[in-house]
Amino acid sequence: MDLNRIIQALKGTIDPKLRIAAENELNQSYKIINFAPSLLRIIVSDHVEFPVRQAAAIYLKNMVTQYWPDREPPPGEAIFPFNIHENDRQQIRDNIVEGIIRSPDLVRVQLTMCLRAIIKHDFPGHWPSVVDKIDYYLQSQSSGSWLGSLLCLYQLVKTYEYKKVEEREPLIAAMHVFLPRIQQQIIQLLPDSSHYSVLLQKQILKIFYAFVQYALPLQLMNNQTMTEWMEIFRTIIDRTVPPETLQIDEDDRPELVWWKCKKWALHIVARLFERYGSPGTVTKEYFEFSEFFLKTYAVGIQQVLLKILDQYRQKEYVAPRVLQQAFNYLNQGVVHSVTWKQMKPHIQNISEDVIFSVMCYKDEDEELWQKDPYEYIRMKFDIFEDYASPTTAAQALLYTAAKKRKEVLPKMMAFCYQILTDPNFDPRKKDGALHVIGSLADILLKKSLFKDQMELLLQNHVFPLLLSNLGYLRARSCWVLHAFSSLKFHNELNLRNAVELAKKSLIEDKEMPVKVEAALALQSLISNQIQAKEYMKPHVRSIMQELLHIVRETENDDVTNVIQKMICEYSQEVASIAVDMTQHLAEIFGKVLQSDEYEEVEDKTVMAMGILHTIDTILTVVEDHKEVTQQLENICLQIIDLVLRKHIIEFYEEIFSLAYSLTCHSISPQMWQLLGILYEVFQQDCFEYFTDMMPLLHNYVTIDTNTLLSNPKHLEILFTMCRKVLSGDAGEDAECHAAKLLEVIILQCKGRGIDQCIPLFVQLVLERLTRGVKTSELRTMCLQVAIAALYYNPDLLLHTLEQIQLPHNPGPITVQFINQWMNDTDCFLGHHDRKMCVIGLSILLQLQNRPPAVDAVVGQIVPSILFLFLGLKQVCASRQLLDRENHSKAEKADIEENEEISSDEEETNVTAQAMQSNNGRGEDEEEDDDDWDEEVLEETALEGFSTPLDLDNSVDEYQFFTQALLTVQNRDAAWYQLLVAPLSEDQRRALQEVYTVAEHRRSVAEAKKKIEQQGGFTFENKGVLTAFNFGSVPSNN
Repeated sequence: MDLNRIIQALKGTIDPKLRIAAENELNQSYKIINFAPSLLRIIVSDHVEFPVRQAAAIYLKNMVTQYWPDREPPPGEAIFPFNIHENDRQQIRDNIVEGIIRSPDLVRVQLTMCLRAIIKHDFPGHWPSVVDKIDYYLQSQSSGSWLGSLLCLYQLVKTYEYKKVEEREPLIAAMHVFLPRIQQQIIQLLPDSSHYSVLLQKQILKIFYAFVQYALPLQLMNNQTMTEWMEIFRTIIDRTVPPETLQIDEDDRPELVWWKCKKWALHIVARLFERYGSPGTVTKEYFEFSEFFLKTYAVGIQQVLLKILDQYRQKEYVAPRVLQQAFNYLNQGVVHSVTWKQMKPHIQNISEDVIFSVMCYKDEDEELWQKDPYEYIRMKFDIFEDYASPTTAAQALLYTAAKKRKEVLPKMMAFCYQILTDPNFDPRKKDGALHVIGSLADILLKKSLFKDQMELLLQNHVFPLLLSNLGYLRARSCWVLHAFSSLKFHNELNLRNAVELAKKSLIEDKEMPVKVEAALALQSLISNQIQAKEYMKPHVRSIMQELLHIVRETENDDVTNVIQKMICEYSQEVASIAVDMTQHLAEIFGKVLQSDEYEEVEDKTVMAMGILHTIDTILTVVEDHKEVTQQLENICLQIIDLVLRKHIIEFYEEIFSLAYSLTCHSISPQMWQLLGILYEVFQQDCFEYFTDMMPLLHNYVTIDTNTLLSNPKHLEILFTMCRKVLSGDAGEDAECHAAKLLEVIILQCKGRGIDQCIPLFVQLVLERLTRGVKTSELRTMCLQVAIAALYYNPDLLLHTLEQIQLPHNPGPITVQFINQWMNDTDCFLGHHDRKMCVIGLSILLQLQNRPPAVDAVVGQIVPSILFLFLGLKQVCASRQLLDRENHSKAEKADIEENEEISSDEEETNVTAQAMQSNNGRGEDEEEDDDDWDEEVLEETALEGFSTPLDLDNSVDEYQFFTQALLTVQNRDAAWYQLLVAPLSEDQRRALQEVYTVAEHRRSVAEAKKKIEQQGGFTFENKGVLTAFNFGSVPSNN
């Protein structure tokens, strides 16, 4: 390839005037052999301008991520899609490590992403030598090659970071070589505090963290090795950051390599303590290690961290992430006696001088509030900010200490009271005191010593601050009201004041952060206090208008959730303002979607989803107000149209849910028109969203069956969608849903003249069964469509089976169908599927014109039915058990637990014993429990799509079967004997039990009828008759 031509094209992509022509040139060249290696040569060449090298690196990264692996042609196509030729791939594999070592940072970052993609696809199979290559450069005498080779090793480790232990074998083999190498290297580097040395140390720490984050390979980490590593981490955490770094602006210091290196060392020790070193909370393979860790390292590391907190206390600079990780480590130490003994003498100073200080309102908070209050709100409610925030970590440490160690809470509360009661204290410290108290609300409300004082605290210290002239104190006071919203108020006036002040802050306050906190507080008070809900009833309209205003301005998802909850609390009141609210929300939704930054900002997507969920909640609330629903339908259709027109696929699930809510009771002509539009979307965006559409499609079939059948186009659309799913590669979950929809149509339209559809439906599902089926769920679902057809019209199904010709199956397929059904009766799960199978087999056994295939399986029919009844019995029993368990869990949650432990106790002793005893159970036993839960309780995902057979007054499977068998007994004694002859004694008893249940259900049904007719009830004891005659075998009463 002509390098100059590629260089000129890459240069053209940087110039807006030449970009289109340059991109066309590259698009015509990239498939040519040697193009990708040429890009790599350009990237590493010092003779090429840097912007061109950068453009080449980006182009190569995109090529590698997209075209590196071999790919199969799409179904039905013979042409293989393009991928980079193996010769080119080999050239890149041979040179990319050197490329990373030689390249400047901005290019290197693109090449490391290439390397990750290559390792993912080629290691170890096609490229085992990458280990030797990285190791060669790590051992180089020239330290200039170390950073690049460490970055390569990092990509190798990152590839396996989240894989299961059994999938990490290739990495473990490589780390047998690398772990001692990087340990030796970091020890060699430790005395050198230069920028490059510390940069290398940081990279080694990042490799170690990625290696141990989710699994600790004990085969590489004997006690001596771990001790050496822990000493390295302790040294890095403890060493002084060069004093000249203090000349740099404080906002920029966390990015300095010295602080980053400390952060990663702390990150590692906190992770090791939390995941592997805390006896009682670790999995069994780490029991021994956790004991060793706690005894050998925990106190020594904690000593260094206490020193860091003391530096912070002495007003020395500590980077926020270092502080955060120190808090996280100490949080683990609180519950262990050995670390608590060391921490205990310092805990008061830590609480009052460090934790408290971190929890106070700061200069940077004030600056952001004044400069950009909306960004302040976003930051305060961002869970990702919380994850890295020292404030959140400090709060967690204080909470654990107050909950687990009895001496902490009284002293901290006394400290806070002193601040709140002294009018001369700095207002920012008052904010800190309220922050501390609100963070401990859960504990305070359970402690008899404190819970009765909390109402006075609100009355004397929080209510007055809600009227403060400082916005941050008003916001904090609202936050405290939120924290104590479940408090049991003794004085009704205090509750009224709390609610009124929250409402006033919401509606009248001029500062948006205060309004947001007030919204959350008000909603929480209303949800937790019945009286509060009553107080606010007259103000629902103004509250809702203000909430909508806040959402429109801030696009805050938490306030969207508040609106949803308020709608549920005030369903009647909301009905009268539902149209205005929905119109407002629709406008906000449109604004969010059409804003310039929508594509880049994930928050916008979350926000828009929240709006759609809120509108859905409104629809649910007003479902009984038909005239309101009709008005909402027009607004919702505009939203649905906007999303479908713009093909914003991330909202498809939500708009299908809206359409579902609009069709739950009746279906308007406009909603029927939507079916045609959905079909077009289905054709374009294919079948990825079929399962999301399914509840809506189910409504079209079951809610307005008359309109469905009035226009043949409707059924044609539904069938075409199901056919496309079942004959494409949508995946078996979508295929199960498609088969379920066909079954629902057949059962819904029984007796409604859809005979012409039955052969099409049955042929489609049976053809699907001739191709590979991985799951029993899809197999039984396809069989169920044919069983539904048998229930619809037995003669029609049998005739269809005789007529159908399937590929690779010469002749009629009745025999294959019956045999497959018999083989799979144990795969029918859940209530509906088993009932359907019982009804189908009952019809089969009483056919007068039986196909020979039925005669051939005569001995399996009744035993299969009895097995299905056993499953039905288990489903009913497990549902009752679940109800009882949920009830007992609710009762247990009401019991107050005292979780304090005394100073010298180890919280984890009991826990560890419980875990050991649990782990002492057999592996199989645990697995069986899981299987039982899944089989009985989670098997019924498709059962939510109800059919006429699932209604209370529908066909009863017990009565249907017994009636069928009694009919055969009276009509065809020989056939009856063939059916029951194979039954064992246990099966005969089970058959008698089924008859008893059927009789009981028949009596109950008759009694219900009498109640309806007479309004009275008569008990009638008929006794239980022997139902079935087993010939010479004695019957069982």
